[in-house]
Amino acid sequence: MTSSNKHPGAPWRNFYGRVKGKTLKASQEAYLDEDLAKLSPGAVDWDENPERAALDTGAMFGGKPVWLEVGFGGGEHMVHQAATYPEVGVIGCEPFINGVAMLLGKIRRAGVENVKVYPGDVRNLFDVLPEASIDKAFLLYPDPWPKARHHRRRFVTPEHLEPLARVLKPGAEFRVATDIPDYVRQTMVEVPKAGFEWLAEGPADWREPWGDWISTRYEQKALREGRVPHYMTFRKR
Repeated sequence: MTSSNKHPGAPWRNFYGRVKGKTLKASQEAYLDEDLAKLSPGAVDWDENPERAALDTGAMFGGKPVWLEVGFGGGEHMVHQAATYPEVGVIGCEPFINGVAMLLGKIRRAGVENVKVYPGDVRNLFDVLPEASIDKAFLLYPDPWPKARHHRRRFVTPEHLEPLARVLKPGAEFRVATDIPDYVRQTMVEVPKAGFEWLAEGPADWREPWGDWISTRYEQKALREGRVPHYMTFRKR
């Protein structure tokens, strides 16, 4: 039902973070049992694809452009994007199985069909995505890893950004949202190094969400607790 997030053959460092939280509801267990396999993007995990054969993203959504959401949380944004843009396909990647179950329930209720779901570490997915195959990527309210000694675990490090840049098409958009000031700082330092340019024309541009944005539960929590969301848009050079 769930993906293995660290395989002995994987070259990257250990997986950090939760993969399971509180006990799932019976309905959520049913979503996982009945829907998850049908929404798989293909052979991603090392056990089923030890040769790391590339996925056929061209055929995955019938030739539609492909977008990627890294760590979709509860799935609000991913389902919103899929419903708003039926002309694209959206792959969501999330190792936290409770979030995956929440997403599957939202997919059922929304009736969207242009989605694929990988319940594991995005680094497994990067291995099997073809070069220049993704048209847009999202990183929304990622785990902040606030302690300084844990900053290397953040997504905005070369370990993640370099393979992301490889799978994005030239000119592809990369959106990042966070309410953590130091995460903003690290994003602005590291993302341009990986081959991206920041598209803001002035400081005010990162205070306003994108026009097709839907507020997520993580953003609502940040606002309740008095933190300021930042929205950064980059383009693959």
